[in-house]
Amino acid sequence: MKNRGKKMNWGLFVLAAPGMLLLLAFQYAPLFGLVIPFKRLDYSKGIWGSDWVGFKNFEFFFKSQSAFRVTRNTMLYNFAFIVIGTVVAVALALMLFELSRNKVKIYQTCLFVPYFISWIVVSYVVYALLNPLYGLIPKALQNGGAEAPMFYSAVKYWPFILVVSNVWKGMGYTTLLYYATLMGIDANMFEAAAIDGANKIQIVFRISIPFLVPIITILTILSIGKIFNSDFGLFYFLPRNAGVLFPVTDTIDTYVYRALRVTGEIGMASAVGFYQSIVGFVLVLVSNLIVRRINPESSIF
Repeated sequence: MKNRGKKMNWGLFVLAAPGMLLLLAFQYAPLFGLVIPFKRLDYSKGIWGSDWVGFKNFEFFFKSQSAFRVTRNTMLYNFAFIVIGTVVAVALALMLFELSRNKVKIYQTCLFVPYFISWIVVSYVVYALLNPLYGLIPKALQNGGAEAPMFYSAVKYWPFILVVSNVWKGMGYTTLLYYATLMGIDANMFEAAAIDGANKIQIVFRISIPFLVPIITILTILSIGKIFNSDFGLFYFLPRNAGVLFPVTDTIDTYVYRALRVTGEIGMASAVGFYQSIVGFVLVLVSNLIVRRINPESSIF
């Protein structure tokens, strides 16, 4: 019996092998590149043979005039995405939970489709809506006697456009997670609440939302870890890289991309990526610690 307990389960090993190989290839093997932020990369010498420059690659970003602006934009947009995206996804999940199974499949599919659409495709759709000459919205405003705004040269509209676009594209995925959590609630709890005279709103706030709190907390902590990272496709393709919109559309990722395209300094780009990862890791630890102090059951670890 002892030998049988130690016998290798080759079936499970074969099933796990592809995932383990992908994890090693794309998550652990690239860790050797963490030396790049501290070197002046010379292709003739290779990564290990290039000269060490210490923290000079980090100075490029922190001493630039745009460092504060792009950091502010990145953090504020991600904060808005987290708060508004969570509220919208929870509301949609609660509404789907009230529908019959057949109707849920239809609405769920409609909500989930935008998640798979590329930001490049979305940028053309938005351009078709906002184009000052032929766009649907400017034409509708002109036909109604109103003055059509120049969306691609007016910065005041883009915080709203970017937030709405991000929420629209990602709400289907998070709604599905919250809806699946609601489906795991024991139906007897809803029946008991109805017998006790609870109305729909009371059931939502006393049963449904408390069951969603753990998954909301976990997803929020993970999102906080990415608060210094931005969706490059959203901030680069949607405003069409318009320079006049940089004050409200430029983020850390788009700024580094443009700087890398001009200077070609791989070390500088790697330094900013390293900085984003370290800050994100620290924020995850701090957020998880705060949650664990408040409610240990909702923390990740």
